[in-house]
Amino acid sequence: MLKIEHLSKSFGGVAAMSDVSLDFPAGSLTAVIGPNGAGKTTFFNLITGALKPDKGNILLEGENIAGLSTPDIVRRGIGRAFQIASIFPSLTVRESMLAAVNAHRGQHAGLGGRFPIAAAEDRAQAVMEMVGLSAKADMVSRYLSHGDHKLLDIALALVLEPRVLLLDEPTAGMGPEERWQRIDTVHRLWEREKMTLVFIERDMDIVFKIAQSIRVLSYGKVLAQGTPDEIRRHPAVIEAYLGTEYVAGHA
Repeated sequence: MLKIEHLSKSFGGVAAMSDVSLDFPAGSLTAVIGPNGAGKTTFFNLITGALKPDKGNILLEGENIAGLSTPDIVRRGIGRAFQIASIFPSLTVRESMLAAVNAHRGQHAGLGGRFPIAAAEDRAQAVMEMVGLSAKADMVSRYLSHGDHKLLDIALALVLEPRVLLLDEPTAGMGPEERWQRIDTVHRLWEREKMTLVFIERDMDIVFKIAQSIRVLSYGKVLAQGTPDEIRRHPAVIEAYLGTEYVAGHA
């Protein structure tokens, strides 16, 4: 589904991403982890067109999307929710969802957008129910809790029916109970929508519980990749990121 080949990006001579090659099969659920400065958010920014790579290919079902604009990449089926939620603060939840659909339809001008008005409303309602926001559909977005802001950001990505969804720290800033509620919602969405889902997460308990596979970045390079069990026992990952205390405490 999504294949990264020899991706590189430098800023002022400093390599933020260096010859990264990774594969995310269709329908997979993958965590991307690594220490601060590992290049995780840069990696997402390159995939979604927020940054243009210096070298390398980003293949979505065989089509190289590297260097395309963000709207073009969204149109091809990649959605993203951010570490800091990106919402329409003056609109209600429902209005925000419809605004996202209408903006997307505008990008399809002359191509016959995917969402007629009635279908857009139906899709918005279905996604609100999926993420648990239907009861707050008429609430102005700025008054949502932090956790619901994050849910709305995910919903805004989902409403456009992406084939690949990227989540940048979906539980950031939440308390323990809310964090597990949100990640359970994300897991149910993945199971229901059968999409390819890639998420960045700092909470290793969450990563090891729900990820099918894990990719570890360090200093802009791939340090390791494998199943949760393989990564938990990987000597380089333990040394660079997990630490012996974490591994010993979860043996």
